[in-house]
Amino acid sequence: MKSRDVVRLFFSTLLLGGVSTLLVSFFVKSSVYADYLNPFNWFEILGLLVFFITLGFVFSLISQMGFFAYLTVNQFALGIFRSYWPTIQIGLIIFALFDLVYFRYQRVENGSILIFILTAAALLIFSLLVASRKAKETNKKAFVPALFFMVVITSIEWVPGLRTNNGDYAWLMIIPLILCNTYQLLILHRLTKKK
Repeated sequence: MKSRDVVRLFFSTLLLGGVSTLLVSFFVKSSVYADYLNPFNWFEILGLLVFFITLGFVFSLISQMGFFAYLTVNQFALGIFRSYWPTIQIGLIIFALFDLVYFRYQRVENGSILIFILTAAALLIFSLLVASRKAKETNKKAFVPALFFMVVITSIEWVPGLRTNNGDYAWLMIIPLILCNTYQLLILHRLTKKK
């Protein structure tokens, strides 16, 4: 992959993170926007727009660091574990999904486990769809690594959002992370195929 493609991937992912976070903020933080719409305060609205776009850039950078870290770790793991690496990845996927449900539920004093199960199930279903598409566009061996990246790496990247007391930031963070991770995963083989 040429440096021009790396730069293009960086900036397009950065833009995706900023725009998606801004759009999600309209729904997740609508009450904050409403406070400055009546009476209309253009300076505060502009400040919110800049804040959420910048926050999206940060989420995009987290996603990109996770992506390139995974590409590096995957190569090392293939060299060390060889044919066992896909099996180890499946085990780590199961553990990450268990972690999203059980350990998060343990931290909540009053609440239903159902929301945690639904969150993990939604992440798994979306990841299965993305991994299937990646395998269809490349080869069948890409399914498990793509699923691993979408479930495990996204879960790790989401940790700062999960640790906040305000659930709004967890939702504000996961949507851009998923979109940026999906974009990077599905565009990489297109960038490298041209060569």
